[in-house]
Amino acid sequence: MNIALWVVQGLLAAAYLAGGLMKLVRSREEMVASGNFNWAKDMSDSAVKGIGAVEVLGALGLVLPWLTGIAPVLTPIAAVGLVIVQVGAARVHLKLGETKSLPVNVVLLLLAAFVAVGRFAG
Repeated sequence: MNIALWVVQGLLAAAYLAGGLMKLVRSREEMVASGNFNWAKDMSDSAVKGIGAVEVLGALGLVLPWLTGIAPVLTPIAAVGLVIVQVGAARVHLKLGETKSLPVNVVLLLLAAFVAVGRFAG
């Protein structure tokens, strides 16, 4: 089970790190222009950057505390935080009628929930 949790933590961390850094580095206008981030039209620049920062911090929280043994309880807490991020993302996508994004939200939510439950259970 530990190996499965590490694999999922690594995959989630990579996905959230990539997504979060992209939101931090690219402008909101660039994201909207790409056609894949229509949700960003309704948000301020600082909201998009804030989401990116939360995703980067969540990615680091999925791996570093458990890996270093320093405050390992932060790993499942980070996973719960990312579940909340996905609930919010799914809500926004539903509101905007962007149903093609929902399967990704559901998969990320379930994987983060798996990490949270698995790491809280010890």
